[in-house]
Amino acid sequence: MPFSFQNAVLLRNANYINGRWAASRSGNTFAVTDPATGEAFAHVPDSVAEDAREALEAAHAAFQGWRRVPAKQRAQIIKRWNDLIVENTEDLGRLISSEQGKPLAEGKGEVAYAASYVEWFAEEATRAGGDIIPASVPGRRMFAVREPVGVVAAVTPWNFPAAMIARKIAPALAAGCTVVCKPAEDTPLTSLALVKLAEQAGVPPGVLNIVTASRENAGAVVDVWLDDARVRKITFTGSTPVGKHLARRSADTLKKLSLELGGNAPFIVFDDADVDAAVDGLMAAKFRNGGQTCVSPNRIYVQAGVHDEFVEKLTARVAALVVGPATDPASQIGPMINARAVDKIERHVNDAVSRGAKVKTGGARVNRDGQAGAHYYAPTVLTEVVGDMECSCEETFGPVAPITRFRDEAEVVAAANGTPFGLASYFYSRDVRRIWRLADQLESGLVGINEGAVAAEAAPFGGVKDSGYGREGSQHGLEEYMHLKYLCQGQLD
Repeated sequence: MPFSFQNAVLLRNANYINGRWAASRSGNTFAVTDPATGEAFAHVPDSVAEDAREALEAAHAAFQGWRRVPAKQRAQIIKRWNDLIVENTEDLGRLISSEQGKPLAEGKGEVAYAASYVEWFAEEATRAGGDIIPASVPGRRMFAVREPVGVVAAVTPWNFPAAMIARKIAPALAAGCTVVCKPAEDTPLTSLALVKLAEQAGVPPGVLNIVTASRENAGAVVDVWLDDARVRKITFTGSTPVGKHLARRSADTLKKLSLELGGNAPFIVFDDADVDAAVDGLMAAKFRNGGQTCVSPNRIYVQAGVHDEFVEKLTARVAALVVGPATDPASQIGPMINARAVDKIERHVNDAVSRGAKVKTGGARVNRDGQAGAHYYAPTVLTEVVGDMECSCEETFGPVAPITRFRDEAEVVAAANGTPFGLASYFYSRDVRRIWRLADQLESGLVGINEGAVAAEAAPFGGVKDSGYGREGSQHGLEEYMHLKYLCQGQLD
């Protein structure tokens, strides 16, 4: 393996169903590879429909018991889960870096980020109160109470294998729901390790179940949950086409949905911005996890008056980034997740250059000695980018910063909103009137104002338009796993 581990119990290679670790009924497995080398270092079950159905049966059977566990007791279990995650930060960070590729410092940072959601929802579990409604007639009492929706199916992505599990499973458990989960095929080990820690924290059998599956079998596994009316909610982070498919398939059973889908985030720098702060913000937002984040700026608009200064300063910073494996402490940009990801980045850059864009730094694959199977791409700055280039129309999901020069505010707002997506937006300005105009006009679920790192466990995270609906984090994130029941009692006079 790329790293050694202190707590070997975290290295799981089995499904977890009804409190038991077991192989798939198919008997098959698939490989987990290190993106830094392309070499397989673990194998996990390649689950089939029968495994998914068994997990659902367990979750359904456990629901009535779990929902009746007092909220304070559920909170204590989730808090113990948080404590175990924090205690195992080093190993979990290494596991993330091994299968996902991000530098070790980022891997450990993700563990802290994941734990923040677990701790938050442990506390929120005891705050899911209802309302007393003033009665409209004498002798009547009216109440609104919140109840768990039921069995939740969680489908998680590969780019943040710990944080996405935490953002979905912690609020579900806090609300009193039970869970079936399928993690991304590229990064199942982190998810399995977190479930192991949840087991150690005292989550009862059947309350949390996880099955792994290859890309080829993923559809068959999830289809079981989509077709069964006992699954009352789907929570998914991933591409917009898959999210729309899940929404269509959920219609027959009218499941509740939380969909955090694709992005195409604009990053706008105005003439009145603090240019150094804007460069810092873009570096944090764009190059975290090698640009493989859903809120990563994908279209960078810089006003003409500061364009050249911004490009010069940004290029110097990007050119200095160190590309390498997570095992190298100096690495700042790790490998991309797989060969398809690098192919897409290369296609976007080549398309832009062929149509007039200029490469200021990067613009090519990186080949490292002894790592022929690695998936590296050099951090890249492009200028003279226009709106119909592929890198402007599609989410690149890599370390490429395409810069477009603009003249006035109306022009850039129209360009920023001229996309089907609406997850995140960023802008830098010191004009307070402009700040409030753009905060109102930008069509996205998150807006960073003179700030490149916007996510926090206490804040609602989610998008609009083709970026989905529903929110994760904050008090609103707990409400996504509950429904409201109205109680009316009469004849009290």
